[in-house]
Amino acid sequence: MPSSVLKRRVSRLPDQVRLAGRVLYLTEDPELLERQLRGEELAWDPAMRLRDNISTDEITPAYICYYFDETLGEFPYLGLKAGDRFPVARGSVKAGGFVASVAGKRRGKGSSREQSPYAEMQAGIRLVVGESIERIYRENCQNLGLLTTTDFSVLARVKRGEPIPLAVFMEGEGQITRDIISFGGLFNYNVARLQGAVRVPVVTTPPRPMTIAEKIFARHWVTDASTGRRGVPTVAPGDEGFIATDIRFSHEYVTPMSAIFFEQYLGRDEPLNDPGSIFFFRDHLTFLRDAMTPERIKEGLLDVANQLEVKQREFAAAKGVKLYGELGLGRLGSEAICHSKILEAHALPGQVIIGSDSHTPHAGAVGAVAFGVGTTAIFNSWLTRDVRVRVPPTFRVVVRGRRPRHVTAKDIMLQLLRHPYVRNGDAIGQVVEYCGEVVESLGVDERATMTNMAAEVGAFTGIIAPDARTVDFLVEQRGLPREAAVRWCEGLASDRDAEYVKEIVIDADTLRPMVALPGDPGNGMEVAELGARVKIDTAYAGSCTAGKREDMDMYASVFREAARDGRRVAPGVRCYIQCGSQDVFRYCQAQGYDRLFAEVGATFIEPSCGACINAGPGVSRTSGEVTISAINRNFPGRSGPGQLYLASPYTVAASALAGYITAWEPESVAASTP
Repeated sequence: MPSSVLKRRVSRLPDQVRLAGRVLYLTEDPELLERQLRGEELAWDPAMRLRDNISTDEITPAYICYYFDETLGEFPYLGLKAGDRFPVARGSVKAGGFVASVAGKRRGKGSSREQSPYAEMQAGIRLVVGESIERIYRENCQNLGLLTTTDFSVLARVKRGEPIPLAVFMEGEGQITRDIISFGGLFNYNVARLQGAVRVPVVTTPPRPMTIAEKIFARHWVTDASTGRRGVPTVAPGDEGFIATDIRFSHEYVTPMSAIFFEQYLGRDEPLNDPGSIFFFRDHLTFLRDAMTPERIKEGLLDVANQLEVKQREFAAAKGVKLYGELGLGRLGSEAICHSKILEAHALPGQVIIGSDSHTPHAGAVGAVAFGVGTTAIFNSWLTRDVRVRVPPTFRVVVRGRRPRHVTAKDIMLQLLRHPYVRNGDAIGQVVEYCGEVVESLGVDERATMTNMAAEVGAFTGIIAPDARTVDFLVEQRGLPREAAVRWCEGLASDRDAEYVKEIVIDADTLRPMVALPGDPGNGMEVAELGARVKIDTAYAGSCTAGKREDMDMYASVFREAARDGRRVAPGVRCYIQCGSQDVFRYCQAQGYDRLFAEVGATFIEPSCGACINAGPGVSRTSGEVTISAINRNFPGRSGPGQLYLASPYTVAASALAGYITAWEPESVAASTP
């Protein structure tokens, strides 16, 4: 244990807090929001129409996250859309004297960026209220010391300026979370834990059937933080504790802020705990200089963003951490998107993996428990090598029947995302376990699309039990001996009588190619139901979700038919194909896909998150542009100001050729799975 931790003094907060200041209601009505920012006081009225589904992309748009210090306090809600306007200006929240911020359902959905609650906190917000609050965002708030609640009766107390018992913000929480709130944040709590000054609850759950995720939690359960001893026989939903991690990773949006926290709290010379199991990635902003507008470059934002790369690179070198960096030598792009590389080269069945991105569940495709965490959790894991959890309940998605050939994992997910259980936020913070004969028929790449998009479900993570296809993947793509691959998969299946809070059955026979309308991945409908043709300006095929080998095979299937018939990308349409890693890039070259893409007029570009984070080729430039994209989410402003539709790789490629959104109709649409 670092000596700086042993010497540090920490204490609990007072039993009551007084929140003196104004309340900001994030309403659907832009005029009502603007009036508050101009100084008008509103009283809480249940009839008030609050904004639902406020994503972290709206709280702090991607370009705001170039900052990683108190400057973020100038920017909360800059991307918030109310009606057809963006009413919040730079500095207006901070200048308004607001102490509390109120929203509707699924507050803080989307990206795990801790810049969002940190920006709110630096603007003076001390309390965030929502009808429901997404897991990662809520934990980020708690880790920073920002209070959260779904109890709207608190607002009257804030309005009167009266003391509020701290226990109000602990209702429904486990002992560890209550202690984190009591100590004012995760770091102070961890110091107390490592000093033995706080008691971690002991798991005493009696034997019971367990799901695959619960079995992995039990194997990794930390029973003694000082010795690293781990493992308990059984866990159940609600059990709270710490689990040891096998892999921790972060990218350039998060590593610098985590590094600053680490240096401030522990000192510049303190080593990281087991740096060999930590990975850094420069994957989000490697095309930024070509995507940033001249106005933002003039504001100096490119220089600000470049400091993220510098800080991460220097910290990696100082701490001995493997950095998957940018290409350099005049080439834009990166070695790999973090999720792609973790699955390609590192993740193993039964592991616990945490990453600084909501799409960390990508690695659940091989039966790992992989989940996103925020900046503070990453920084703390460098000290403790563990992460706090409260075992989530699990719901099961069973995909049965025979899947038509042109229906993909992306179509299955767009169907699931419009299910009422997901749309209403009932799945928030749960594990989604995918199974059924259709899931079993999918390769690991397609399975990764499903686990990756557990983030859009609002789930804690997504997971698929490893099987023979997993073994083949580990042998053929990872080079493991077959006997070793089989051993990694042993014992990783849910018990027959395991408990699920919900089962959703999807009949693959009835599935057709899907598209999500702009604004939210849950706005799904069949492509055939669109009615009038939706003309497109851009087709973007890539990202971690859709930049894998099997995705490239899909793009190639569509474009191969087009090339044979002498067809090309439609006039006026920009089509980009972007891999998730250099491994996939080399695979495309070996298959001749790079030449095929060029033949039909598509631009093949080096790996990077790029357009998915509004930082690369494929982003829209005006609100009138229309993009069809294979990425995972289409929240307002996610990939530029235009209208962003989500679809499968097949649909994106077919639409690029047609010039409007359309599904691919292969020569045979016969069912392709049992």
